[in-house]
Amino acid sequence: MLERLNLFNLAKANIRILHYTWFAFFMSFVVWLSLGPMMPFIKEALQLSDQQAKVLLILNVAMTIPARIIVGMLVDRFGPRIMFSSILILGGLISIVFAWAESYEQLAVLRFLSGFIGAGFVVGIRMIGEWFPARQTGVAQGIYGGWGNFGSAGAAITLPFIAANFGGEDGWRYAITFASIAAIAYGSLYYFIVSNTPKGSTYFKPKKMGAMEVSTGSDLILYMLMNIPLFLALALLTWKLSPSEMGLISSLTETIIYFVLSAIYLSQVWKIWQVNAHILKNPVPTMQRYKFKQVAILDWAYLITFGTELAVVSMLAMFYVEWFELEKINAALLAGIYPFINLFARPGGGWISDKIGRKLTLIIAFAGISLSFLLLGLVTKEWSIILVIAITIVGGIFSKAGSGAVYAMVPLIQRRMTGQIAGMAGAFGNVGAVMFLTVNSLLDYNQFFLFIGIAASIVFVLILIFLEEPKGKMTEVLADGTVEMIDVK
Repeated sequence: MLERLNLFNLAKANIRILHYTWFAFFMSFVVWLSLGPMMPFIKEALQLSDQQAKVLLILNVAMTIPARIIVGMLVDRFGPRIMFSSILILGGLISIVFAWAESYEQLAVLRFLSGFIGAGFVVGIRMIGEWFPARQTGVAQGIYGGWGNFGSAGAAITLPFIAANFGGEDGWRYAITFASIAAIAYGSLYYFIVSNTPKGSTYFKPKKMGAMEVSTGSDLILYMLMNIPLFLALALLTWKLSPSEMGLISSLTETIIYFVLSAIYLSQVWKIWQVNAHILKNPVPTMQRYKFKQVAILDWAYLITFGTELAVVSMLAMFYVEWFELEKINAALLAGIYPFINLFARPGGGWISDKIGRKLTLIIAFAGISLSFLLLGLVTKEWSIILVIAITIVGGIFSKAGSGAVYAMVPLIQRRMTGQIAGMAGAFGNVGAVMFLTVNSLLDYNQFFLFIGIAASIVFVLILIFLEEPKGKMTEVLADGTVEMIDVK
């Protein structure tokens, strides 16, 4: 319960771990999302075209989709301590090289590679899940996600000031370098101040690597199908760069990428089959099973909640300028309210999940998301700007609370695969961002909002009918065959 989670009681090891870990997430987002606030400086200094700038922004999120899947597997195998440290240190080094690149080609390649640091989020989900009991995991995950996500606002607030006041034309290089050095330093420190589990606890690992373990044949098919949207999002990014759209890659390159994505998907299906084929002959014992539909529904839920968050924060200022003729600075300030909501809404979603249940919280959150964005879908230029801002904020509160509710439930499905489950859900969040931003580029703003509202309504029905409230205990088996029961209530 909330009263038992005293965030100022640093004498408790789990509270210290929570603060150490949300700040690691914060630093990863400062480095990853530094590109947005730095783009005006980079564009001016290197005389980039509008298309070149847009491509860098697309490349910045492209790698994060597969990276969250891969990092989810690695964190379950090697533990969050070494993984978060590695991501911060390696990501910081790549970011420094990016900051001092001279050609556009170097910028593009390095920005694509640095997108993996956005997968750091997945690591902390496993860490917090290890250190907090089920009755507190919602609020703890919400604080971790909400306060860590604020790294994007931290980058927007601090880095432009550094870029404008130090180094002249190279100010953006110094700003990104300073942020990267800070991430490297904290990544090094993090390794020495945390442990993967409380003293005496077991860190459960998957039995096999390369794909998630499932429990039944129908779950196996569903798992294979749920990988398709991840590759479709990367194909959508490729299409945006193609000759028919931005014209920044050739038709031959476009075809090769499609072929490679298809080959990787087929190889992933084969790996899923290798890891799980045995369950068709030797069924998983009932007490060790989990329902993959729970994972699938949480994936779609996070596609809506986090995908909406990234998409709306990207277009909101321009929406206010183009439809209501606000001054750019005023529009930017009003749009800046949206990411600040994370500080309380995401922890709030987790806390409410702990109080009234995971499923009920998600039902309430998605009802709010659906109604808010369906209402925004009716907006015209004659509407009161104050009313539009108010509805937007309400929609933001529900979507961010929904993100908190999703990750309040993720650690309660199957402990040894928490990283993989968190990684898959996180990847779907990026898929949502790609999908919604693409829709935004093709439709008017009100149609964009309406699309989100309809998509949220569909997921609302999935949650209402198919999602099950975690109850009882999950079962994990130690290497020596000892069975351990973990309470999920």
